[in-house]
Amino acid sequence: MELLKQRIIKDAVVKKGNVLKVDGFLNHRIDVRLYDEIGKEFYRLFGKENVTKILTVEASGIGIACITAQAFGYIPVVFAKKGKTSNISDDVYTSRITSFTHGVDYDIMVSKEYLESGDRVLIIDDFLANGEAVKGLALLVSQAGAELVGAGIVIEKGFQPGGKELRGKGVRVESLAIIESMNDETGEITFRI
Repeated sequence: MELLKQRIIKDAVVKKGNVLKVDGFLNHRIDVRLYDEIGKEFYRLFGKENVTKILTVEASGIGIACITAQAFGYIPVVFAKKGKTSNISDDVYTSRITSFTHGVDYDIMVSKEYLESGDRVLIIDDFLANGEAVKGLALLVSQAGAELVGAGIVIEKGFQPGGKELRGKGVRVESLAIIESMNDETGEITFRI
């Protein structure tokens, strides 16, 4: 998606440890116009899959998932919570993920009443690095007996193993921008063609 690539080149900051800071437009301050184009692109890619629910993990994926749901005709969005709260029942699907950005393990969970066996689920997330979030979300889909139609990723770090591993397991992964390399000294970012 050329619009996204140009925005990354213009506004992203490469930090040490293979971290790409995009919080000025993607996951802290949000460019809603860009989100709208992202949602439309995910619909173009997955619109024929009869998606019934979009699944993401809190927090950065929620906004993208909601705008994408609009493009799909306002289908429900479900987000996995990163920990037990007082307003979620004990009747949940759960899995454990490790956040690349934060270096922390999370138990993610979705109430069983919101993810059902007849669902056709599209996972949406902002980043794909090692693939932990998508793997964890896919496990929730499997536990529910639902069908995973694919994963829509805004930015994939193609130099990290997540995308290759997921595709190798048969998961349809569609990334809008795949970064081939980035240099924290020069700020240079190259994209996979």
